[in-house]
Amino acid sequence: MTTRVALVGASGKLGRIIGSVIEQLDGFETVAVLGSSSGQDELDGVDLIVDASTPASSAEVVRAAAERGTNLLVGTSGWSAERIDQVRPVIAEAGIGVLFVPNFSLGSVLGTVLATLAAPFFGSIEIVEAHQHTKIDSPSGTAVRTAELIAAARTAQGPVDAPHTDQRARGQQVAGIPVHALRRPGVIAKQEVILSGAGESLSIVHDTVQPAAAYAPGIRLALPYARDLRGIAIGLENVIDLGIRPRT
Repeated sequence: MTTRVALVGASGKLGRIIGSVIEQLDGFETVAVLGSSSGQDELDGVDLIVDASTPASSAEVVRAAAERGTNLLVGTSGWSAERIDQVRPVIAEAGIGVLFVPNFSLGSVLGTVLATLAAPFFGSIEIVEAHQHTKIDSPSGTAVRTAELIAAARTAQGPVDAPHTDQRARGQQVAGIPVHALRRPGVIAKQEVILSGAGESLSIVHDTVQPAAAYAPGIRLALPYARDLRGIAIGLENVIDLGIRPRT
């Protein structure tokens, strides 16, 4: 049986990559392509909605999916744990599955997992993320997810040592972790987690060079998982076995 997909934000960078993956994926077919001028009635009658729109409109896509009882894969950035909590009741009432993916790159997921495993052993942790100047949100969804997981991994140790956070140059606090966002031409996506302790430091860096090649494997894994999901899952670490227990 073919899974009928509605792709929201199909003309964007991520949307085009997702659309290309669906074209080549057995058992999936894009039957509706939605842009900023499309009506929500175009979401009717599909088996899975994929959201690659904008942070400003993504919440409406979630609500539209809930109204139709249709599972949803969210690839749009900007979904913090706090924002996801706001739509949990809507998703639960609808009885649908929603997979939020901050980053489809398997390397990015591994970088976040490694940082999470290392977090309890270092008192100072900061994140520097860089994206091209056209990215409209900051910090990135990947950095937000990384900071949230690091904070959760340090429950026993408590907050990281982050002095002078009242100064704007010290970055934005996300779950108690300073995050610094760079927006500049000549870069696709890069994240560095810097963990420091007495006499040493550890840097975990992930750099996306070719988005289509980097994201395609994760998208292929995420589509069937989102189709069959019930409830909420956050991140590709739910889809692949990385030896950790995801926080949802």
